[in-house]
Amino acid sequence: MRNWKLTLAYDGTAFAGWQVQPGLRTIQGELHAAIERILGREWHPVPLPQGSGRTDAGVHALGQVASVALAAPIPGENLHRALNRTLPPAIRILAIEPVAADFHARHSAIAKTYEYRIFRGSLCSPFLAPYANHCTWKLNLDALHQAAAQVVGEHDFTSLAATDADLAARLESDAEQVAPSNIRTIFSSNWSELPDDLLVYRVRGNGFLHHMVRNLVGTMLDIARGQFPAGSMAAILQARSRSAAGPTAPARGLFLHSVEYPRELPQGLDNRSNAD
Repeated sequence: MRNWKLTLAYDGTAFAGWQVQPGLRTIQGELHAAIERILGREWHPVPLPQGSGRTDAGVHALGQVASVALAAPIPGENLHRALNRTLPPAIRILAIEPVAADFHARHSAIAKTYEYRIFRGSLCSPFLAPYANHCTWKLNLDALHQAAAQVVGEHDFTSLAATDADLAARLESDAEQVAPSNIRTIFSSNWSELPDDLLVYRVRGNGFLHHMVRNLVGTMLDIARGQFPAGSMAAILQARSRSAAGPTAPARGLFLHSVEYPRELPQGLDNRSNAD
C-alpha cells in the first residue's frame, strides 16, 4: 500500500459539495470513480479519498487536499496524468505526492485558509457571477475591517456555526458521546479591496465549524451596512447563539484557498478542523 496526498482545485458550481451522497454528483464521488476507472477491476475495491474538509454545495477550492491509500504499483506521474484525463474539466489535480502511512488529509491538517469574494459593481458579469456574491449595499468599510479584527484569536464560535444534522443524530443515538467543542483559533482575518469592484475576505485558522466562514461573512456584511452596531462582533461571539448573528452568505463566493500540514507528520495527530 502507498499513501498518496492529492492537491486539487475545483469549480463547485455543479456539485453537491465534497462528500459522497446517494444520487448526487460530488467531488469525492468523481475522484473515487476516476481512480477506480484508472486502476481497473484488478485493484477493487478502492477506498474513498479523504478530504481535508467537507466543502458545501457550490463552494469552490483552490487548494483542497485529499489522501488515499492504494495498493496498485502506479507511479505518481502516471496517476497524476491519468486523473486529469479522466476527471471532468471542473476538477483538476494540481499535485500528487507519496506521504507517510499515517498521513490523513483531515486529521493531519494544522491550519486552513478560506477566501470569500464579493462583487460591488452595478452589473455582475455572467462569467463572474458563479464565483462571487453580488452585493450592492453601501458598506462601512471601517466597520467591516473592525469586525474582521475582532474574530482573531481563540473564541467560542457557536454564534457562527450552523447545526450539523449528522452530528446531532449521532449524539442523540449515543448518550455517552460528548459534543465537540466550538472553540477555534483564528490566526488572521482581513478584508482587501481589489480592482474591478472586488472585495475579498481571507481568514486563516486551525479549524472551522460548519458554515462558519459564510456566517462570518454574512454577519460582517450586516454590521457594515448598519444592521448591527459597528464594533458588535465581540458581543455576537459572546452571545454563543446562532440567532445573535447575521445570515449565511451564499456558497458561490467561498473558496477553500489552502491547507497546511507540519513538515514532519507525527503519528496520531488530531485537531478540530474536521467540520468545515
